[in-house]
Amino acid sequence: MSFRTVESPGDRTKEIICQKRVSVAIGCAARERNVVFASTLASFFTRAYDQLRMAAISESNINLCGSHCGLSTGEEGPSLMGLEDMAMFRTLPTATIFYPSDGVSTEKAVELAATTKGVCYIRTSRQDNSIIYNSNEDFHVGQAKVVYQSKEDQVTVVAAGVTLHEALAAAEHLKKERISVRVIDPFTIKPLDAKTIIDHTRATRGRILTVEDHYYEGGLGEAMSSAMVNESGFNLHRLAVSHIPHSGKPHELLKMHGIDRDAIAQAIRKMLSSSTNAK
Repeated sequence: MSFRTVESPGDRTKEIICQKRVSVAIGCAARERNVVFASTLASFFTRAYDQLRMAAISESNINLCGSHCGLSTGEEGPSLMGLEDMAMFRTLPTATIFYPSDGVSTEKAVELAATTKGVCYIRTSRQDNSIIYNSNEDFHVGQAKVVYQSKEDQVTVVAAGVTLHEALAAAEHLKKERISVRVIDPFTIKPLDAKTIIDHTRATRGRILTVEDHYYEGGLGEAMSSAMVNESGFNLHRLAVSHIPHSGKPHELLKMHGIDRDAIAQAIRKMLSSSTNAK
């Protein structure tokens, strides 16, 4: 985070320079000599939305990295938690949104962003996450990854970032209860690989659960809902952050807001129970 103090006669103001950071990135990109990246906390890009909007209108090729997204920011509190960033970037017509879930996919997202036209946004978390992918894993814009599956899967779970790790933990736990879960990493939220997700959801009898470290409005769940609006035979459930959080340990906040492994497992049990009762 950077501050600049501006002094003028009779006035003293302190301004955060997120807007100027994006403006400079747009200017550098206009010369078409460099691949431009601008990085700050995800929540700070909200201050620069006018600049981002104009970047899209002017067909600028810039790359933005937003860290400290979601509840995993933890003790620093809600003002620094990026919980509406995906909603903001999804409204930009030229935007590509990467949501990597480990170090390998983050590196691949940076490589892909550097060669992708338009406004590219890479959403990252604060906390350390374990490695999911091998270093030679191949990634593409708009291509989801099926990271956990079996022939007996009963529910498809779509999750990214910290919630992908929670979903994998929930799937391992539910296996002990003889409940099989398919877990998909979308990798990019925009464009969303709707075909892959829908095809795999058909294999789990239309049952799908999205889990995201973001507000309900404008994130992964709504992107999935939009993709499935003309489809039939699906039972979509969503887990997301429903109200403004407080400071706390990341694992405590994930649990409090119902997007941790226990909440995912319980949501899956409820979906299967509802399906059984419907019969």
